[in-house]
Amino acid sequence: MSSQSINAETVTTELDNILEMENVSVAYAGNYAVKNVSFNVARNAITSIIGPSGCGKSTLLRCLNRMNDFILDVSIEGKIRFEGQDIYAREVDAVEVRHHMGMVFQKPNPFPKSIFKNVAWGPTVNRYQGSITELVERSLKQASLWDEVKDRLNDSALGLSGGQQQRLCIARALAMEPNVLLMDEPCSALDPISTAHIEDLMFDLKSRYTIVIVTHNMQQASRVSDYTAFMEMGNLIEFDESERLFTRPSNQRTEDYVSGRFG
Repeated sequence: MSSQSINAETVTTELDNILEMENVSVAYAGNYAVKNVSFNVARNAITSIIGPSGCGKSTLLRCLNRMNDFILDVSIEGKIRFEGQDIYAREVDAVEVRHHMGMVFQKPNPFPKSIFKNVAWGPTVNRYQGSITELVERSLKQASLWDEVKDRLNDSALGLSGGQQQRLCIARALAMEPNVLLMDEPCSALDPISTAHIEDLMFDLKSRYTIVIVTHNMQQASRVSDYTAFMEMGNLIEFDESERLFTRPSNQRTEDYVSGRFG
């Protein structure tokens, strides 16, 4: 076993881990994009996955809510456990997994509906038993968007700014009351001010949710995350507390990447 994989196992051993990945590999038509990745995700913390383009970080993220199930010729090996349950076990319903794992994508993708209906759509389809109006308000407040849109909930979501649209997509994910919020490059299409809003929001949300974020922005990862996984060519090179990984990495490849010498 490599030193970096030992590190990945020991960093969060004493913590309350909500997700555990053990020797996860993903192949598309036999070509491996992720190779034997193992690390844990601590509850109510922010975990970043960083690495060069094409290193497998988004593929790994999509494994956590079984979105890769929609891709033809994909094969997934290893174990991913949520609250101790293997999410790829035969008896596990993938739809139920996705209820627990909210997803926010790289580009804001609001529905061509009103602001209210964007947030209400998922719970309504899933026959939410409480007050939809209260749920929409609560979700928009958690996404720090309520004060900006409360007087125009019936307006089209497409009229919002890019940053507002991304926060709306976060509110839409939160309306499903997930345990984990997965974020795939959520700020890459946003300006610096909108990016700062999203980062502040992540700090606020981690008291109630566990967040896993894929980002190319190393400064962002170092600012917002408690733990960071560095991947290269499908391999996990190093996993550690973010402060240590960015200042005292144990692997030379990690040091070269975070210092800008490659990638």
